[in-house]
Amino acid sequence: MVLERRIGVIGIVVENREQAPRINSILSGYGEVIVGRMGIPYRERGLSVISLIVDGSTDEIGALTGKLGNISGVRVKSALVTR
Repeated sequence: MVLERRIGVIGIVVENREQAPRINSILSGYGEVIVGRMGIPYRERGLSVISLIVDGSTDEIGALTGKLGNISGVRVKSALVTR
């Protein structure tokens, strides 16, 4: 069975910068589904925002967002469309 691929965006808000190594490790592990990445430190609010463009199956993208969302001080939202 071929899994349907989706294109989408994932927004990650990092409230605890000490989690950066863990976040980067997870993102590196899912490099095959990440098309692009932009990270912006928002110093005035004491947090960072990472946006990802992804292209993968719903299982792959769900696993990525699930792992990120389980990190303390990290919030994740995604929006996907059928390709």
